[in-house]
Amino acid sequence: MSKIIKFGFNNQELHQIAMDIRIEVFVDEQKVPIEMEAEFEEECVHFLIYHKRKAVGTARYRRTDKGIKFERFAFLKEVRGQGFGRDLMHFMLTDVYPFKQKIYLNAQVEVVDYYKKSGFIITGQKYIEAGIDHYPMEYEAPDLYQSALEKAICRR
Repeated sequence: MSKIIKFGFNNQELHQIAMDIRIEVFVDEQKVPIEMEAEFEEECVHFLIYHKRKAVGTARYRRTDKGIKFERFAFLKEVRGQGFGRDLMHFMLTDVYPFKQKIYLNAQVEVVDYYKKSGFIITGQKYIEAGIDHYPMEYEAPDLYQSALEKAICRR
Protein backbone atom coordinates (compact mmCIF):
# COMPACT_ATOMS: atom_id res chain seq x y z
CA MET A 1 0.00 0.00 0.00
CA SER A 2 1.36 3.38 -0.94
CA LYS A 3 0.95 6.73 0.77
CA ILE A 4 0.89 10.05 -1.09
CA ILE A 5 1.78 13.36 0.52
CA LYS A 6 0.97 16.78 -0.95
CA PHE A 7 3.18 19.66 0.13
CA GLY A 8 4.42 23.11 -0.76
CA PHE A 9 7.88 24.48 -1.40
CA ASN A 10 8.02 25.79 2.17
CA ASN A 11 8.28 22.23 3.51
CA GLN A 12 12.01 22.01 2.93
CA GLU A 13 12.40 18.48 4.30
CA LEU A 14 9.87 16.98 1.87
CA HIS A 15 11.05 19.24 -0.93
CA GLN A 16 14.61 17.96 -0.52
CA ILE A 17 13.40 14.36 -0.69
CA ALA A 18 11.54 15.14 -3.93
CA MET A 19 14.58 16.92 -5.36
CA ASP A 20 16.83 13.97 -4.50
CA ILE A 21 14.55 11.66 -6.51
CA ARG A 22 14.39 14.11 -9.41
CA ILE A 23 18.15 14.57 -9.44
CA GLU A 24 18.66 10.80 -9.50
CA VAL A 25 16.18 10.33 -12.36
CA PHE A 26 16.58 13.44 -14.48
CA VAL A 27 20.12 14.66 -13.81
CA ASP A 28 22.01 11.42 -13.12
CA GLU A 29 20.12 8.99 -15.39
CA GLN A 30 18.92 11.29 -18.20
CA LYS A 31 21.67 13.96 -18.05
CA VAL A 32 19.22 16.89 -17.81
CA PRO A 33 20.99 20.08 -16.65
CA ILE A 34 20.48 20.54 -12.92
CA GLU A 35 19.44 24.17 -13.45
CA MET A 36 16.25 22.95 -15.15
CA GLU A 37 15.24 21.09 -12.01
CA ALA A 38 15.12 24.27 -9.96
CA GLU A 39 12.69 26.13 -12.25
CA PHE A 40 9.30 27.17 -10.83
CA GLU A 41 9.79 25.30 -7.54
CA GLU A 42 8.19 27.92 -5.31
CA GLU A 43 4.97 28.18 -7.33
CA CYS A 44 4.34 24.44 -7.61
CA VAL A 45 2.27 22.02 -5.60
CA HIS A 46 4.49 19.00 -4.94
CA PHE A 47 3.77 15.34 -4.24
CA LEU A 48 5.71 12.38 -2.89
CA ILE A 49 4.58 8.77 -3.03
CA TYR A 50 5.88 6.36 -0.41
CA HIS A 51 6.08 2.58 -0.44
CA LYS A 52 7.13 0.71 2.68
CA ARG A 53 8.01 4.04 4.34
CA LYS A 54 10.40 5.01 1.54
CA ALA A 55 9.81 7.85 -0.92
CA VAL A 56 9.82 6.19 -4.34
CA GLY A 57 8.39 8.86 -6.62
CA THR A 58 7.46 12.49 -7.00
CA ALA A 59 5.62 14.90 -9.27
CA ARG A 60 4.32 18.43 -9.19
CA TYR A 61 1.88 20.78 -10.87
CA ARG A 62 1.61 24.50 -11.32
CA ARG A 63 -1.00 26.88 -12.60
CA THR A 64 -0.07 28.73 -15.79
CA ASP A 65 -1.88 31.01 -18.22
CA LYS A 66 -2.71 27.86 -20.25
CA GLY A 67 -4.17 25.86 -17.34
CA ILE A 68 -2.64 23.38 -14.94
CA LYS A 69 0.67 21.90 -15.97
CA PHE A 70 1.69 18.51 -14.58
CA GLU A 71 5.45 18.15 -14.40
CA ARG A 72 8.46 16.22 -13.15
CA PHE A 73 7.01 12.74 -12.73
CA ALA A 74 10.00 10.79 -11.45
CA PHE A 75 10.20 7.32 -9.94
CA LEU A 76 13.14 5.37 -8.62
CA LYS A 77 14.31 2.74 -11.08
CA GLU A 78 13.50 -0.17 -8.77
CA VAL A 79 9.77 0.68 -8.56
CA ARG A 80 8.99 1.61 -12.15
CA GLY A 81 6.18 -0.37 -13.72
CA GLN A 82 4.57 -1.25 -10.38
CA GLY A 83 1.61 1.16 -10.53
CA PHE A 84 2.97 4.00 -8.44
CA GLY A 85 2.77 6.39 -11.39
CA ARG A 86 -0.88 5.49 -11.93
CA ASP A 87 -1.65 6.04 -8.25
CA LEU A 88 0.10 9.39 -8.17
CA MET A 89 -1.59 10.52 -11.40
CA HIS A 90 -5.05 9.64 -10.04
CA PHE A 91 -4.29 11.49 -6.81
CA MET A 92 -3.15 14.60 -8.68
CA LEU A 93 -6.16 14.54 -11.03
CA THR A 94 -8.40 14.40 -7.98
CA ASP A 95 -6.53 17.34 -6.46
CA VAL A 96 -6.99 19.59 -9.50
CA TYR A 97 -10.53 18.49 -10.37
CA PRO A 98 -12.18 21.41 -8.50
CA PHE A 99 -10.23 23.95 -10.59
CA LYS A 100 -12.09 22.94 -13.79
CA GLN A 101 -9.12 24.01 -15.94
CA LYS A 102 -7.26 22.44 -18.82
CA ILE A 103 -4.60 19.99 -17.65
CA TYR A 104 -1.55 19.58 -19.82
CA LEU A 105 2.02 18.32 -19.76
CA ASN A 106 5.07 17.71 -21.90
CA ALA A 107 5.76 13.98 -22.08
CA GLN A 108 9.04 12.31 -22.85
CA VAL A 109 8.47 10.06 -25.86
CA GLU A 110 9.28 6.89 -23.92
CA VAL A 111 6.41 7.49 -21.45
CA VAL A 112 3.73 8.78 -23.83
CA ASP A 113 1.80 5.50 -23.52
CA TYR A 114 1.69 5.88 -19.72
CA TYR A 115 0.08 9.30 -20.10
CA LYS A 116 -2.31 8.00 -22.76
CA LYS A 117 -3.52 5.34 -20.33
CA SER A 118 -4.20 8.14 -17.86
CA GLY A 119 -6.38 10.03 -20.35
CA PHE A 120 -3.92 12.37 -22.06
CA ILE A 121 -3.73 12.85 -25.82
CA ILE A 122 -0.93 14.22 -27.99
CA THR A 123 -1.76 17.77 -29.06
CA GLY A 124 1.26 18.85 -31.07
CA GLN A 125 4.48 17.98 -32.82
CA LYS A 126 7.44 16.24 -31.24
CA TYR A 127 10.14 18.59 -29.99
CA ILE A 128 13.43 18.33 -28.12
CA GLU A 129 13.97 19.68 -24.62
CA ALA A 130 17.16 19.02 -22.63
CA GLY A 131 18.24 16.63 -25.40
CA ILE A 132 15.12 14.45 -24.95
CA ASP A 133 12.22 14.05 -27.40
CA HIS A 134 8.86 15.24 -25.99
CA TYR A 135 5.24 15.58 -27.09
CA PRO A 136 2.79 18.14 -25.75
CA MET A 137 -0.27 16.41 -24.27
CA GLU A 138 -3.61 17.42 -22.77
CA TYR A 139 -5.98 15.61 -20.49
CA GLU A 140 -9.05 14.57 -22.48
CA ALA A 141 -10.79 11.95 -20.38
CA PRO A 142 -13.29 13.55 -18.02
CA ASP A 143 -14.61 10.10 -17.06
CA LEU A 144 -11.21 9.37 -15.50
CA TYR A 145 -11.72 12.35 -13.18
CA GLN A 146 -14.63 10.51 -11.58
CA SER A 147 -12.68 7.27 -11.45
CA ALA A 148 -9.72 9.03 -9.83
CA LEU A 149 -12.02 10.72 -7.34
CA GLU A 150 -13.64 7.41 -6.39
CA LYS A 151 -10.27 5.70 -5.92
CA ALA A 152 -8.93 8.58 -3.83
CA ILE A 153 -12.01 8.57 -1.59
CA CYS A 154 -11.75 4.80 -1.09
CA ARG A 155 -8.11 5.08 0.02
CA ARG A 156 -8.61 7.87 2.55
